[in-house]
Amino acid sequence: MKLKGADILINCLLEQGVDTIFGYPGGAVLDIYDALYRSGKINHILTAHEQGAAHAADGYARVTGKVGVCFATSGPGATNLVTGIATAYMDSVPMVAVTGNVGLNFLGRDSFQEIDICGITMPITKHNFIVKDVKELAETLRKAFYIANNGRKGPVLVDILKNVQIDECEYEPEKPLPPVPFDVKAEALGDVVKAIENSKKPVIMAGGGVIAADASALLHQLAKKLDCPVAYTLMGKGCIPESDPLCLGMIGMHGTTAAAKSIIAADTLIALGTRFSDRVALNRDKFADGKTVIHVDIDNAEIDKNVTSTLHVMADVKKTLEALLPLVKKADRKDWVNEARGYIKPANVLQLAQKIIKRASALAPKDSPLITDVGQHQMWAAQHYEVDCPRRFCSSGGLGTMGYGLGAAIGAAFGTGKLCVLVTGDGCFGMNMNELMTAVTQRVPLVILLMDNRVLGMVRQWQKIFYSRRFSQTTLNRQTDYVKLAESMGAKGIVISDEKDIDAKLKEAFAFAESNSLPVLVDCRISSDENVLPMIKPNTTYDTQLEQMEEN
Repeated sequence: MKLKGADILINCLLEQGVDTIFGYPGGAVLDIYDALYRSGKINHILTAHEQGAAHAADGYARVTGKVGVCFATSGPGATNLVTGIATAYMDSVPMVAVTGNVGLNFLGRDSFQEIDICGITMPITKHNFIVKDVKELAETLRKAFYIANNGRKGPVLVDILKNVQIDECEYEPEKPLPPVPFDVKAEALGDVVKAIENSKKPVIMAGGGVIAADASALLHQLAKKLDCPVAYTLMGKGCIPESDPLCLGMIGMHGTTAAAKSIIAADTLIALGTRFSDRVALNRDKFADGKTVIHVDIDNAEIDKNVTSTLHVMADVKKTLEALLPLVKKADRKDWVNEARGYIKPANVLQLAQKIIKRASALAPKDSPLITDVGQHQMWAAQHYEVDCPRRFCSSGGLGTMGYGLGAAIGAAFGTGKLCVLVTGDGCFGMNMNELMTAVTQRVPLVILLMDNRVLGMVRQWQKIFYSRRFSQTTLNRQTDYVKLAESMGAKGIVISDEKDIDAKLKEAFAFAESNSLPVLVDCRISSDENVLPMIKPNTTYDTQLEQMEEN
């Protein structure tokens, strides 16, 4: 059958199982939005800003495992997607961003709202396409989804010229391209099995690749069979129940003492789906001193990039664990597990922010996704909010995008149909607070815990430690009444300023959000001197953990 390019786009999205799109219309995508209207088969969420649409597509993808989709017009619409695309790229999140552009006759002439979005996004996408001929559109879109969700996942951009949206050509529906299996054969794991069985003190380090591969259950089986403690990276949070006795918590600059000391004591490190980023490896030349390092990753570029491995497997984590589990013997390492668990320290007296987050973790519905922005509140949430299953934690790890949280929470809500919890700070919230209008309009049940310390907390903490308390431009001095702001947008506002009010106010927030399907903003008025501890200084080693800080 013969269809316009815009209709071919919508039909290809339906082929790929797309049910939700996040976007913002404009002149260069009017034909696409008209086709979307005429189809009526895909839910479109109109965000307040294109960056919010990109983050929403990201959040949707993280909680569902499906490809997130966002639309934007040409020029500023397309460039407003860039931060969201880069966020997805750094965290290996599958996304297809569709932009419009000027017609072929106007291309390269500095036409109104013309931009080379493919050139701009080349370093931050797995691949990108500019479609100049309608006959190439369907094949290009199918390739885009295949690339986004195959191998190491990531964002793909498809820029569709105006003439392509209008022109017609023959279209025949096709099934999505099957992924190429990144298998590993059992015979290739012989040395890995020997190294594991010879190990006295192994530690599994699980990253986001475990969750991306849907390998969390297999990871748990391996840990129990090997009687081996597990530390997870920020992106790996949720890959193992945090209540499990083998779970040591988060590894990294602000990770747990148990994870840090166990890494020091370990003789073997089994790294699954992690890239040894600087926030995890710290001093990468010393991180693995004296250890056998077994690295499993689907991307060959990550093998030996940051930390040199003793043995490596370039394959899908799930396929690797499926092959490995029958080969390894059941072990009894209770002495090592007890040693590792002995490093767990009783929590110090918790600060108000930590208490609020910890109680929210207990009071929220157990299937509620947790979303964070970036900064101190992100680390407090990672440390104190329990997540016991995969795909229930969304946070910008690699790019560290302030303003990520609210858009991602909207996407997560549509992906799961569940009430979501967003932990943010007043600095982050100020960057994309406009998406609160979207959450209200779309009736998103959402509890926003706004850590209101009136400063840029993490940057200020670094100034405190490394810059002799020269607090340059990290005091916000904003006079914003967040309760009135929330209410002006149609949300509910609540204040917590005293520990005795935590339970009552949080229960009120969750009850209102659930019963009314609306966001609730909880203004958590905390001290500007609350710090994230423990902390390990950058480019140092795990035996330099800082556990206390002198206050003003």
